[in-house]
This record gives sequence, structure tokens and C-alpha cells, in this order.
Amino acid sequence: MVPLVALNAAFLLFVLPPYLGLDPSRSRVVLNEDFPAHYAVLVAHILFGTIALVTVCLQVWPWLRQRYPAVHRISGRLYVIAGAVPSALLGLALMPFAAVPVGLLGSALAAVGWIVTSLVGLHMARRRRVAEHRRWMAYSIAFALQTLWGRVFVLTSVLTGVTVNPIVLGEAAGWLSWLVNLAIAHWWVRRTARPPRPAFG
Repeated sequence: MVPLVALNAAFLLFVLPPYLGLDPSRSRVVLNEDFPAHYAVLVAHILFGTIALVTVCLQVWPWLRQRYPAVHRISGRLYVIAGAVPSALLGLALMPFAAVPVGLLGSALAAVGWIVTSLVGLHMARRRRVAEHRRWMAYSIAFALQTLWGRVFVLTSVLTGVTVNPIVLGEAAGWLSWLVNLAIAHWWVRRTARPPRPAFG
């Protein structure tokens, strides 16, 4: 929990401040003049993404899930309905207007994967299929956290002074960020899976 909360907090403290005053001139994203709603859509994407990252921490907190299952269920619905799905959809809407079209295919697939895994995970929870819910939500969280790695790649390049071709860096951020997360999530699901109960009768 501690590394996850710390990483999310650091990411949000880096991303959010320029947008709190709703001043388009402070946007870290180059705005497309041919798309007047670009800034509004960007801010909405960031808002829903923030909800997703905050509720992710609540979702994976074992103490909260065991002691207050109702809070876990509510935060889970918020994560999917007010976080993951709208943030991913708005991210897809923004991609055609990116100033530098690098890593967009990988990011688009990540957005679609985030939507699908989140909705399937919620569906499994509503049907009380706990094992399937747990697996799909692990994959959903892997997609949710992929945006953090893009910043980590860029920050590592800056801090180490290693010059990397921006196109290569952008493509790596667009693909490796979620592929690595999915591999880790899959390993974790298999590592912590409960053995099936033997059938009797």
C-alpha cells in the first residue's frame, strides 16, 4: 500500500497543480486551436483519472476490503463509473488532437483495455464471482497505473542525463508501460490464486 499511495500522490502532485486554476495557458499539453473544447476535455480527463487513481488505492487496501466491504463496493463503482471508463473514453477522444502523434496506438489499446477490464470486473462483482472479479480488476488496475510509467521513463531520462530519441521514448511509454503492468498483474493473480475447493458428492 505505501509504495502505491506514495507513487500516486507524487504523480498527482506533479500533474494536477497547473490545472487547478483552470488556466489554459498553464496546460502541460499543447492545445490544438482547431479543437476549441480541447482544454475542457483535457481537464475532465484528468479529473476522472484522478478519481480512478484515488479509488485504486482504496480498492487494493486489504484492511478496508475486509473490515468495510460496503465502502469497498462503493469505491469500486466509483472507480469504474466515475474514474476508469470516462477517463479512458476522454483519453481516446483527445488522441486525434495530440501535437506529437507518438505512442498513440499503444495508448489507445491501453485505453480500450482499461474500459473492457473495468466493466468486466464490475460485472463479475455484481454476479458475486469473486475469483473472476479479482482477476479482471487486477488487470484493470494494471491499465490504470500505466500512465505513471510514462512519466517515470521521461523523468529517468532527465535525471540520468541519458539522451533518448523522443520518438523512441514516446513509443516505449505508450507500449511498455501497460505491457509490463499486465505481466506483473498476471503473475500476481497466478501467484495468489486460491486452489479450487474439491467437489464432493
